Amino acid sequence: MTAGAERPSHFERPGKRVALPLFMPVYQSRSPTFRLTDWQSDPPIEACIVNAFFLYKQREIRRALLESGSLHDHIGFRGIVATDSGAFQGFTRRLYLRNRDIVRFQDQIGSDVLAPLDLVTPPGNGFTEAEKKLVATHKRIVEALAIAERSVVAGVQQGGRFLDLRQRSVDELARVGVEYLAIGSLVPFFNRNHDMGFVASVLTGARKTIGADVPIHVYGAGDPCELPFLYGLGADIFDSSSYAHYAKGGFYMTPYGALHDAGRLIAGEYRCRCPVCTVAEKVQDVFADEERLARHNLWTICTTVDALRALEDECALDAMLARILEVHEAWFPHSDLSKTWAESQSAPG
Repeated sequence: MTAGAERPSHFERPGKRVALPLFMPVYQSRSPTFRLTDWQSDPPIEACIVNAFFLYKQREIRRALLESGSLHDHIGFRGIVATDSGAFQGFTRRLYLRNRDIVRFQDQIGSDVLAPLDLVTPPGNGFTEAEKKLVATHKRIVEALAIAERSVVAGVQQGGRFLDLRQRSVDELARVGVEYLAIGSLVPFFNRNHDMGFVASVLTGARKTIGADVPIHVYGAGDPCELPFLYGLGADIFDSSSYAHYAKGGFYMTPYGALHDAGRLIAGEYRCRCPVCTVAEKVQDVFADEERLARHNLWTICTTVDALRALEDECALDAMLARILEVHEAWFPHSDLSKTWAESQSAPG
């Protein structure tokens, strides 16, 4: 693998130490799928991510959080809690929010990892727009580093579809000494058809520049079929609400790709041992129940990450990826995963 063993093995915050890789489910208090009491099962959830913008914009919640200073108490979770600034919401509408205000709020309520109000840069942005967003995002990161007293600041890489801008972003983040690197606006480049070409260049470059001690978080990554490849390229931390979104669309996650019908499961090509599937009379019952499907999906993601943690060496990771590619290609012959992964591994540098 490109990343090899030169990467952090743990992520630490005061009183907390979790092994890497790590998956952070998105926490939403109003959805039954996201009940924290259901997250204490096997495998346990050790971290989550919360949208701080949604908390900030509700005056009563904001006041209560600032008075208590404890986001962990508010959501009833003692593990690692990261926060999102609302940057994605800012991509679709004007937030009327200043970077320093949302950064200070995240820090005051005790977020373990806070996010600056970075500027999302989709693939369609041209060079000039992408560069402007990179410059603005970097200024906001520097501002956040000067404000934060309790939280680690996520240094967010932007740059859109331009590798030279992506590299410039990481170079600048390394110079200012970020202790946590987040890769922003990357998921749209590979989530359509598992295309690993661009993501491989971005992640290998980022890992080489940032060094072995800084964790790399890919914002929005949450497909269990893709996570082992992202990990092989140097990423350590992932977050997503994919398990719920996939369930809403009727998709059943497996380590080899998401299925939209139970045919392969009925044929015995894959058997899930999660608490949902083992008690279901028929696998069709899981497909028919969005909440149960979401719980299955979350379990699948977490057990995939656990399997990555258990790998003993690079050869074991190679074997795991080879098995995923074998099954994935048989199930999804039109996917780009096998082709683009092979190309990424044969590319120079």
